[in-house]
Amino acid sequence: MKKSNFTALVMGTVSGVFFALGMCMTTLSEWNAFRPGVIMGCVGMLMALVTVFVWRKMEHKEPIKITGKAVLTTVVAIIGALGLGVGMCMTMVWSHMVTGIVIGLVGIIVLLMLIPICKGVK
Repeated sequence: MKKSNFTALVMGTVSGVFFALGMCMTTLSEWNAFRPGVIMGCVGMLMALVTVFVWRKMEHKEPIKITGKAVLTTVVAIIGALGLGVGMCMTMVWSHMVTGIVIGLVGIIVLLMLIPICKGVK
């Protein structure tokens, strides 16, 4: 394993743990730690962003260029993931089975739209 991949693995794992713990702190009301959870979740996201920059620097890759396609891809991915997550929450937590399934399927379809956006249609 290359040093850059190992570094990215460790940094990504640590950032994922921070983010996951922060989200648990915010969503579990028994912990009474909403504000520290938000802070810890933001630290995890910031560490994940730093991980990308460190890995690209170690791999001698050019900086990421922000294009319209990259922004569109990111927006579609966020909308799809949120739709799928909201649909799952509606079915499992809020007991809105039919509505949750429909919203979850719409989220899956939006996520499937990423394939032609990223790879293109030939």
